[in-house]
Amino acid sequence: MRITGKWLRDVREGVIRPMSQAETRNVTSVLKEAAQREPEVAALMAEDGPLRAFVIAALTLSPYLRDVTAVDPKALALALSSPIETLVEDGIRQARESWRPAESGAAPSESEVMSRLRIAKRRVSYAVALADLARIFGARETTRSLSLLADATVAAAIDHLLLTGHDAGKVTLKNPAAPSEGSGMVVLGMGKLGAYELNYSSDIDIVVFFEPLAGILPDPDDGTEVLGRMMRRLVRIMQDRTGDGYVFRSDLRLRPDPGSTPLAIPVEAALLYYEGRGQNWERAAFIKARPIAGDLTAGEHFLRELTPFIFRKYLDYAAIADIHSIKRQIHAHKGHGSIAVKGHNVKLGRGGIREIEFFAQTQQLIAGGRMPPLRVRPTEAALAELAKAGWIDTETRDELTRCYWFLRDVEHRIQMVRDEQTHILPDTESELKRIAYMLGFADTAGFSRKLEETLRTVETRYANLFEQESKLSAGEGNLVFTGQKDDPGTLETLKRLGFKRPEDMSRVIRTWHNGRYRATRSVEARERLTELTPELLRVFGESRQADDALLRFDSFLAGLPAGIQLFSLLGNNPALLALLVNIMSAAPRLADTIAKRPHVFDGMLDPGLMAELPTRDYLAGRLTAFLGGAPHYEEVLDRLRIFAAEQRFLIGIRLLTGSIGGGIAARAFTHLADLVIGAAFDAVVKEMRESHGDFPGGRVAVVGMGKLGSFELTAGSDVDLILLYDYDDAAAESTGPKPLDAVRYFTRITQRLIAALSAPTAEGILYEVDMRLRPSGNKGPVATRINAFTKYQREEAWTWEHMALTRARIVCGDEDLKRQAEAVIAEILATPRDRAKVTADVAEMRSLIDKEKPPRDIWDFKLIPGGLIDIEFIAQYLALTGDRAAGRGASTAEALKSLGEGRLGADEMETCLGALALYGELSQIIRLCIDGPFEPKDAPAGLVDLICTAADVPTLKLLEADLARMSKAVRRIFQATVK
Repeated sequence: MRITGKWLRDVREGVIRPMSQAETRNVTSVLKEAAQREPEVAALMAEDGPLRAFVIAALTLSPYLRDVTAVDPKALALALSSPIETLVEDGIRQARESWRPAESGAAPSESEVMSRLRIAKRRVSYAVALADLARIFGARETTRSLSLLADATVAAAIDHLLLTGHDAGKVTLKNPAAPSEGSGMVVLGMGKLGAYELNYSSDIDIVVFFEPLAGILPDPDDGTEVLGRMMRRLVRIMQDRTGDGYVFRSDLRLRPDPGSTPLAIPVEAALLYYEGRGQNWERAAFIKARPIAGDLTAGEHFLRELTPFIFRKYLDYAAIADIHSIKRQIHAHKGHGSIAVKGHNVKLGRGGIREIEFFAQTQQLIAGGRMPPLRVRPTEAALAELAKAGWIDTETRDELTRCYWFLRDVEHRIQMVRDEQTHILPDTESELKRIAYMLGFADTAGFSRKLEETLRTVETRYANLFEQESKLSAGEGNLVFTGQKDDPGTLETLKRLGFKRPEDMSRVIRTWHNGRYRATRSVEARERLTELTPELLRVFGESRQADDALLRFDSFLAGLPAGIQLFSLLGNNPALLALLVNIMSAAPRLADTIAKRPHVFDGMLDPGLMAELPTRDYLAGRLTAFLGGAPHYEEVLDRLRIFAAEQRFLIGIRLLTGSIGGGIAARAFTHLADLVIGAAFDAVVKEMRESHGDFPGGRVAVVGMGKLGSFELTAGSDVDLILLYDYDDAAAESTGPKPLDAVRYFTRITQRLIAALSAPTAEGILYEVDMRLRPSGNKGPVATRINAFTKYQREEAWTWEHMALTRARIVCGDEDLKRQAEAVIAEILATPRDRAKVTADVAEMRSLIDKEKPPRDIWDFKLIPGGLIDIEFIAQYLALTGDRAAGRGASTAEALKSLGEGRLGADEMETCLGALALYGELSQIIRLCIDGPFEPKDAPAGLVDLICTAADVPTLKLLEADLARMSKAVRRIFQATVK
């Protein structure tokens, strides 16, 4: 007799279609092998119906499901032989019971618990994915099933840890048969886990508190140490990858002040923190908090104690701007200024899941204090309660609910492809087709129309909400800047807006209205500027350094030749106004560029700026056009400076707005440097020929070293160069009216190139030039003949010079000499070396840097132990001691991927690449925005926001904790590799 319930065999015909015939053949082969081990799979393959077609299609669309089937065919057999609800419930129950001792009384080992949890997770998530793709489960059932599974795994792990702690005498449990009972340990699931909304490949956010006087700790003062060690083991149990996979990636950073607090915090300390220092983003985070493990009774009691912090009794409109600012930060970093399909982030992008969540959470924060029914965790329930309370209409509720679950469906399919925690749609047609098929669409066009309609609906509802709320919280007060004397009400308004020197700022603004600048001399220009002033002041006031931001804008105005067109444009283009204000408040370095060179702002008016990537071809075309017709050497150099300044600025704008990320910015800055150096070199050679003629057989090549060589320049980088040359041995001197011998001729070319790049003119400098990586460093000649270079590298160069050579790349010059230099460099790097000597040299060099150049602080990404130098040294060490090359022009990340295979573990590679990406992203932003080191306490608020969004964390303290953890992990990898 068939058990009632939802079976996979109930799948409708054609619910999804296979990816391709080739994939179908591949999957069929996998299933035939599985059929030899599992009768249920054999029966499936013997039939020819909708179920067989569905399973094949699902496995073609999801390489992850295909791979699970190959390694664990039992997972498919179970999914075929039981109702899905029963299978899920059994798997969750097995996970929850995985900690229990055997009948003999022997507790399972930690490795046994880890294995049981992983198998349960794999089989449940496998069955849920098939049920979801078959439309037997909807997104509601999927998210709830995954959340219950996460609850069970965390609770089992906590019980295991408490029981082993009891057996070791670290804690004394009240009831070893129910370890968490009465333990006083509070484990809260946050975010989607707390709301039973976990996505398919989600990590889980948890926070852990404990009651020291609950009676399980022999010495309550030891609680943070004893339970903190347990929490470190918890993270290992949950997320370490073993042969059985992993359970859930686990994040404990939502606890109070994670950079300086233990993983488990006393309840009283937590309550004091939230009452005295808790922030609005933490209030929003706790809306969905739910006890999931440990002492559930204590967890409920803790949340009741925290309710006055989460839901205030008065209507809290002040919270809106704070919560909304988090969303603005996400947009600023992720670059979701427009709606698209390919490459769109369905969670964080415009019209995405986060906007629906914020739409509900913001109103819950405002009204939840007085309306307890609004204090619900799930997003759908929150929308329903808001409609009941009259805060939104039923049409809005229904629209956003439909959009929410459709976007969750899309999100799940993105993650089901390879079990990756990502929310970004593919940017290729073939991979987008995979997602469309998984959703049941016949093609990408139909899917794209549905998605765009959904995103626009959400964006409109979200924008309308905040437009209304801004009216409720408007009214800055007096802003009067006429006359000679300060208006007292205006000074109060400026102070309230965040200006520390309101009298000085009032005087500056009166200057604008008095028409003392060319840009404000016309009545129309002053009228337009007057209309802009309230918004300018409001946004500047949000910066911790509002006065400085306003003064930068004043310098910008002072340099403008005219103002009416710009002010009209800004008044009608809020995005451009926001961008300008963002520059003034977040990026002093860019602001100074605008002030000194107002013409660079013209480039921002190009409507295609953000859409077009600054590729080499893009920049080369513009450089050729810009240099065209420059008759004289000095004019060429000035035009190069103007072009480089403008393009550096525009690349920076793209980075600042999130249109491009740090990696693309690094390549763009490097392409720009290559082109500019090449153009300067050509101008220098032409100028030399006019004065000194050609040198018979003379050839020159310019080698880029360091970050120039590896495509990793920032906005503030100097350039490391080596100049190589060659000539006919029979030639004694050049052929021009002022002949020079070979050494002086090529030395003069080098000196002129350095001057062309670094000598200050009326248009500034191009780049500071560093030639210290040439043979013999500062003691050697500035230009080196190719045979001398070859001999030196073969016979005299130190290990560190060969390390530097791994990043060498020929930037410009004679094609024959470029090929010869490439061959020499390749030969040097391929030379077999004494690995022990290289190891000792690299380790000694890093130790010497540690001693002689200690890092300023955690923000000194280059010098911190486990920072950029460690990662670069790992890549260079692998290049010198391995049996393959990374290729000229490889970035550090590309070199690691190429050279680290087989020498770095998967986790080590992931850690190094993750750290490198974070260091690179933050370095790009910091170098773009400020000169000198980053000082958190003095940094503009806008820059702090940019940094936090780049790292995807809400506060600098969280980021500093991440950097400390990550750098320690990298240092361990460095020490393990270079040994």
